[in-house]
Amino acid sequence: MRGVTEIRQFLDELNTCSADELEDQDLDFKEWNSRSMADAVALVVEMAICMANGGGGTVVFGISDRAMGRARAILGVPNEVDVNRLKKAVYDLTDPKLTPVFEELLVPEGTGRLLIMQIYPGLPPYTDTSGRGKIRIGKDCQPLTGTLRRRIMVETGETDYMAVEVPGNPLVHLSATAMEQLREAARRERAPEELLRLSDMDLLSALGVLRNNRLTRAGVFLAGKEASVQENIPAYIWTYLHMRSDTQYNDRLDGREALPVALKRLMDRIMADNPITTVESGMFHFEYRTYPEITFREALMNAFCHADYRIAGPILVKHFPRKIVISNPGGFVGGVSPGNILHHEPVARNPHLVEALTRLRLVNRSNLGIVRMFSALLVEGKEPPLIEEQSDAVKVTFLASELSVLFRSFIAEENGRGRIFSVDHLLILQYLLRHPELDTATAAHICQRQEVEVREILSEMERDFNYLERGGTGRGTYWTLQPDLYRRLSTAGHPERDQLIDWEAAKTRVLSILKQRAKRDKLGLTNAEVRGITHFNRFQVNRLIHELQSEGTVKVEGYGRGTVYTYNISQDPE
Repeated sequence: MRGVTEIRQFLDELNTCSADELEDQDLDFKEWNSRSMADAVALVVEMAICMANGGGGTVVFGISDRAMGRARAILGVPNEVDVNRLKKAVYDLTDPKLTPVFEELLVPEGTGRLLIMQIYPGLPPYTDTSGRGKIRIGKDCQPLTGTLRRRIMVETGETDYMAVEVPGNPLVHLSATAMEQLREAARRERAPEELLRLSDMDLLSALGVLRNNRLTRAGVFLAGKEASVQENIPAYIWTYLHMRSDTQYNDRLDGREALPVALKRLMDRIMADNPITTVESGMFHFEYRTYPEITFREALMNAFCHADYRIAGPILVKHFPRKIVISNPGGFVGGVSPGNILHHEPVARNPHLVEALTRLRLVNRSNLGIVRMFSALLVEGKEPPLIEEQSDAVKVTFLASELSVLFRSFIAEENGRGRIFSVDHLLILQYLLRHPELDTATAAHICQRQEVEVREILSEMERDFNYLERGGTGRGTYWTLQPDLYRRLSTAGHPERDQLIDWEAAKTRVLSILKQRAKRDKLGLTNAEVRGITHFNRFQVNRLIHELQSEGTVKVEGYGRGTVYTYNISQDPE
C-alpha cells in the first residue's frame, strides 16, 4: 500500500518519466473519464477487483500514464465526483463485497484534485456481480481465467493438494527411518523437545497431518514409506545430476522417498563435492565451504515445500563444476517474483505441509530462508543466488565464488562490536566493492525495496556507520564506499570499481551522437542504445538523461519502452 507522502514523491518524478514507468504490482495510475460518469465508475470497480485479486494495492485516479511532465500528466478528477458514491458503487457491484478507502490529494495541476483508492488484501477471488473479474499480475490487470482462479484457490488454501486424506491404516504407511530422520532434523533446529518425545502417532497428530485416524498426503510425504509416497503423490520425484558439462553428466541419483530421507541423501551428495578453504588466523584455522551448507538446506526446503505435486516433473539438482542449480515444478504464487522475493510476505503453495514443517521449525513463516541464503553467501564476499522463474518452474543458481577473507573478517569484527548487518547492508557493500558508485534507483533494484526505503538505509550507512560517502544533489545523488574502508576490504581490486565513471565524457559523447542524428533528421536514441554507447546500466542512463534534460540539451519523447531521447536543437548556438 502506498501512502499520500509516497504518492507526492512519485508525482515529482513525472517530469523525467511517465507514470507507466512508476507502476508496480501494488500501484497503478489511471486517467479519469470525464466524458461518462458511468464508464468512470465502471473503471473504479474494475480496478478495485483487479487489485483485490492481486493482493491489494493503490490506484491513483487523475493521471495520464503515458504523458511526460507534471503539467501534461496530472489531469485531475472533477470536483463534483462524490467519494461516497464511488465507495457505495464498489461495495454494491463486487462479490464478495469490497470496501475501498479513498483519499484526496490536492495538486496545483489539472482540476487540482487526485483520488487515491486503497484496496486492502482479502480472500480472493473477487468478481463483479456478473461474475467477471481481473487480477493484477505485475503492472497489468489480466482477465481472471479458470487457470488463474485455480491458482488463487491454491494460494488461499481452498484447494490444498497435500491436505487430502489418504485411505488405509496410518501404521501401514509409516516408515520408521523417515520418522527418526524427521525427529533428528527437527532436533537440529531446536524444535520443542516435548513435541519430539511424543509417540509417532501423537507426533503426527500434533503436526496436524493425522486426522480422523488417517494420514494426509503431507503426513505420507513427511514420514511415509517410499511405496506409499509414490502411490499417493505419483508426480513427486527428485533427481540429482553431477554434470561434466552443460549436456553430459557422470553421476545420477533419483528418489521418491519421504522428505527427511530425500533431504539427507541430497545434502550428503552435494556436500561430498563442496571444497573447503582453510584460513589461518593466529592460532586458529577456520574452514569455509565453497557453498555454505545453509544455502542448500534452505534452497532444498523451499523446493520441496513449494513444488506443485500435481505437475509431472522432478525437483532437480544439477551440480556443475562451477555452479549448482536447484529447480522445482510450479511457478511463484501470491504475487511473489524474483524481483521482490527478499522482502515479500511468504506465500505457501502447500500450506498444510508448511504448517507441519513450521511446528517442527524446519521452515518459518517469516521468509527468513531466502534471507539466510543471501546473507550466508554475501558475508563471505560471494555472489548472491540467482533466482529465476521459467515457465511453470522456479530455478535457483549458486555460483562458485571465491571467499573474501578480508570482508569476512570485517563482518566478524563489526559483529563483535554489536553491529548486525541486514541483507540490504551486505548487498550495498558488495555492490560498491565492485562498482565505483551507487545511485538510489540502482540500490532500490538490488535490494528489492522502494526508493524511499533504500534512501534511508543508504543515509544510515553514511551517517551512523561511516561506511559510505555521499555525492551529488537531488536526483543526481550517489554514494561511494568510504576510501579507507575500500582500501581495507579490497586486495586485487575490481576493474569496474577502480575505473571511475566520467559523467562529463559520457554526456559529451551522447550529445555528439544525438546532434549528428538530429542534423540527418534521424530518430533519437533509446535507453538501450545509450547503454550500448556508455556501458552504463539503465538507472545510470536515466540519471545521465535527467541531467542533460535539466541543462536543456536533451528532450524526452514517448513513454515506457518507446521512450526516445533527442537533441534539443533550439539550444544549439549554431
